[in-house]
Amino acid sequence: MNEQAERVAAVERHLPLKPVVFHVLLALAERDLHGYGVIQAVRERSAGRIELQTGVFYRHLKKVMDAGLVDESPARPADDDPRRGAYYRLTPLGREVLSAEADRLAALVTASSALGLTGRSSGR
Repeated sequence: MNEQAERVAAVERHLPLKPVVFHVLLALAERDLHGYGVIQAVRERSAGRIELQTGVFYRHLKKVMDAGLVDESPARPADDDPRRGAYYRLTPLGREVLSAEADRLAALVTASSALGLTGRSSGR
């Protein structure tokens, strides 16, 4: 298998993502964040639909770190509170997986739209 095929296989091995994992990766796509910052970003970006509890968040974080999608960031903001925990960042593989999942979801939206199934007024 060539390098490109191996990379594609490595990305596809992680798909589809659980919604909470997608939101965690999405939060880290913008910037490195500490755990509580990720939890807040997920809550805000999901308009409160995903309420991550601390224990659940750290279980998901461990899984994505073990999978090589996220790692601990060596850098911290200069004005950061020193009592704050570690900061996390997307790895290059994590960014590729996030992008592939966004493409997968966009294709689903396109397919459902073609059937007239998108929008709140479509028969709900």
